[in-house]
Amino acid sequence: MDKKGVPLYYYKNSREKYSKMQETYSYVMATPYTIAKSRTGGVISRLLSQVDLEFVGAQMIAPDEDFVREYADSLRKQSQENLNSGAKLLSDYVLENLAPSEGRKHRILILIFKGIDPCKKLSDICGPLFPENRNIESISGETIRDTYADLILSPKAPKKIVYFEPAVLTPRGQNLADENLRQFARFLKTCGNLVENIQYPDPSKIEKTLVIIKPDNWQYASSKPGTIIDMFSRTGLRIVGIKVHRFTQKEALEFYGPVEINLKEKLGPVFGQKAREVLEKEFRLPLSKEIEKTLSDSFGTEYAREQFRMIIEFMSGRKPGICLPEEEDKPGNVKCMIIIYEGENAIKKIRDVLGPTDPLKAPGGTIRREVGSNVMVNTAHASDSNESYERESRIVKVNENTLGSSLAEYLKTRPNV
Repeated sequence: MDKKGVPLYYYKNSREKYSKMQETYSYVMATPYTIAKSRTGGVISRLLSQVDLEFVGAQMIAPDEDFVREYADSLRKQSQENLNSGAKLLSDYVLENLAPSEGRKHRILILIFKGIDPCKKLSDICGPLFPENRNIESISGETIRDTYADLILSPKAPKKIVYFEPAVLTPRGQNLADENLRQFARFLKTCGNLVENIQYPDPSKIEKTLVIIKPDNWQYASSKPGTIIDMFSRTGLRIVGIKVHRFTQKEALEFYGPVEINLKEKLGPVFGQKAREVLEKEFRLPLSKEIEKTLSDSFGTEYAREQFRMIIEFMSGRKPGICLPEEEDKPGNVKCMIIIYEGENAIKKIRDVLGPTDPLKAPGGTIRREVGSNVMVNTAHASDSNESYERESRIVKVNENTLGSSLAEYLKTRPNV
């Protein structure tokens, strides 16, 4: 018995029953309106900080008419109790707002989560559809739809909906979730990770830039990744690609290779001088500049190398020299998020909002000042030039996303209903 008089075997049996429950996948889809209004970060913040589910992956897509029609049909077929009217409302919304219009496809964001009973957990945080008798004073802002969805009724015919925007879409049952995920997996085979759905008046002015939301933001359930995306939204740039990525050690070494040279040049002399000062103090013996240079070339350089190895370990979860050669090409055990922004002066705009490398020297209101800790744990990376963007994009394969193959593997374990 415990202190409350409950038999201890009850807890043991409960744990065993919980552990035997199968982990399944479900999703949240951010609508074109949510993306256009730069509410993506807010939605992600709520989801990552309020559900005990594993965030598996993400992808921005621009669906065609066939995708939209199939998805709308799946929503219309819902037969759960008390969902018939809501299902029709959502199905009609999808046909009218997700399908291409005026020759242009629209961006939607798919976010995939894994865990025990994900459909219920995601439905709870997304919130119900607005009942027709809901009034402004009853909205609390507790759910995503409380905050971002809209429902406007006709004053002349209170049951007639004039405007409806659900903000996010998520299935309430696992059968529907699996059906939709099968559709997503098929569609993702046909498209790359970057969306191209707009023609700019002057394409020569348009840049792309790469942002990495680093592993320190994913160590525990946190709103930080969404907050960072929300702060980047000040730039007015468009997100055209997004994926969850785990650096291999080989990728991390190539990606941060230029940093190693800079560290040796900057840190070598600094720590050579510090080593000289420590030795002089310890042994009460003045040392020459020649000895300081020797210390810079030896101790200072080795210190810089160690800092570089720590960066690689931080980004990939594996430290150079410890990782076995056969493990170098395997994804590491820490994750990050890669986002591609597009627009005029994209590189400068993103770096201005991000702030300088050292968070302590970053101006107030910048991401690194708000969220960063130190020079290494500085929350995010952004390309510093067009050349860097091209090099970095190649290394992390920005036009590829493993989400489709992950869904296909998961669906092999699920019954076809």
